[in-house]
Amino acid sequence: MEGPADSGASSLARLPGKDPHSHPGDVSVDFPVSVVLPAGGTGERTGLQTPKQFCGLMGRPLISYTAQAFERVSWIQCVVVVVATESLALMRDIAQRYRHSKVRVVPGGATRHRSIRRGVQALGEPEEQAGAGTPEVVLIHDAVRPFVDEEMLFKIAMAAKEHGAAGAIRPLVSTVIATSSEGYLDHSLERVKYRASEMPQGFTYEVIHQAYQKCTDYDLDYGTECLHLALQYCGTNAKLIEGPPTLWKVTYKRDLAAAESIIKESLSRSSCVLTGDRPAALSLAASLQTAFAAQHMDLDIIPNLQGDNANYLLKEWNFIQISVNGSLSEVKALLASLQAAERALLNPVVVVWVHLSGMDVPSIGETAAEPAAIRDLASPATGKLENLLLYGVHLQLCKDTESWERSVLRLAEITSALIRDRSPALVGQLLQA
Repeated sequence: MEGPADSGASSLARLPGKDPHSHPGDVSVDFPVSVVLPAGGTGERTGLQTPKQFCGLMGRPLISYTAQAFERVSWIQCVVVVVATESLALMRDIAQRYRHSKVRVVPGGATRHRSIRRGVQALGEPEEQAGAGTPEVVLIHDAVRPFVDEEMLFKIAMAAKEHGAAGAIRPLVSTVIATSSEGYLDHSLERVKYRASEMPQGFTYEVIHQAYQKCTDYDLDYGTECLHLALQYCGTNAKLIEGPPTLWKVTYKRDLAAAESIIKESLSRSSCVLTGDRPAALSLAASLQTAFAAQHMDLDIIPNLQGDNANYLLKEWNFIQISVNGSLSEVKALLASLQAAERALLNPVVVVWVHLSGMDVPSIGETAAEPAAIRDLASPATGKLENLLLYGVHLQLCKDTESWERSVLRLAEITSALIRDRSPALVGQLLQA
């Protein structure tokens, strides 16, 4: 199967965009669907002490991103996360901290199949607080595949309802060979005839429950393919559906970096610039909008977050506040609004304060007041801006048109880089454009 490098731009197109709770289409199902996420792996192939499902991406555990991918789907009623007994408290803390209201945590078994069986059993014994009965269709997915989209989940759920079982597949990217006992080539498979079995997979509850009731201890200890159990013990032949490149699995340490890069790129696709009613700010915002468009980044211009514009608080991850010869009062108000809306609960929010000063105003090199003020405001110890990344950029008006245009382009480069990189090292810094 492909890795993160092979998924390319397709991964970005299928990640949550402006609104992490939005739905990519009007698809829905009229039968109960729940999810089992086996998350008991030790992550030996990453070479890290922490299992990869609990490794942080921008400070948030990988499994939280996967849980979010299912929770944002309105027709999914419950997400059972199956973890090792020693990880129960950790996973429950993650569910509480990131408010995964659909998540139910249960202890797993010694192997993948034993853990999945435990998750399926839990769906037949719903807890009162889960508010969900036994589902008609069960989706099984890997906790370390965070980029699954609603369209694929819909296709699998509908096919499982119709055929009893369904699974995602991808083309093989390498030829599969068989070796002899002496270590020589025995034969190779004709790649075009074979596919890689991927996740998600879906089953009617009756099929997957019966398969795990009938299978042997050998299956539970050494098997890995749920579709095979459905075929062998229930006679249910799964419908196979070609999946997108985004189904790749975080397996190695380098995959964690790739996953974080994809998430950052998704979060940086669009921004909002607040101008107030100053003509100079509006003119600068228009120039920034043109420069951002050249970098394939959307930039909406609004005067403030009042009235109909208040919805930007809930759909944007990046804000640029332009202040003309002003103080930090406007950016303080923006930060307070973001905190009140708890916007940074799931992902870090970038706020770039652009101080546009007149030609007769001293540059930031001549006074330490502004750098100190923004540094204090951004400091977690004083401003308490957890997961709000505040940066500052100073831009001074000038009469020379050519110099001004260069400065504006430089401002666009700086702000877009701050939005894309989300660097904690530059938080609280006042840069010069």
